[in-house]
Amino acid sequence: MSLSQSLLDILVCPLDKGELWYFEDEQFLYNPRLRRKYRVVDDIPVMLVEESEIVGAEEHERITKIRS
Repeated sequence: MSLSQSLLDILVCPLDKGELWYFEDEQFLYNPRLRRKYRVVDDIPVMLVEESEIVGAEEHERITKIRS
């Protein structure tokens, strides 16, 4: 199952309040500006900053290529 479009339309990064990219296949939301990844567990986005992951340059590049 995937996140509904209505939910994706209102979800924003809790830090900068900006848009998030959703990667359904890998089950995460991504903030490309802060290079921060938020997991989606059992179709529930984990939007806690302390639970998010800051990704390195290599992972950021991989993610942005997928998005293109």
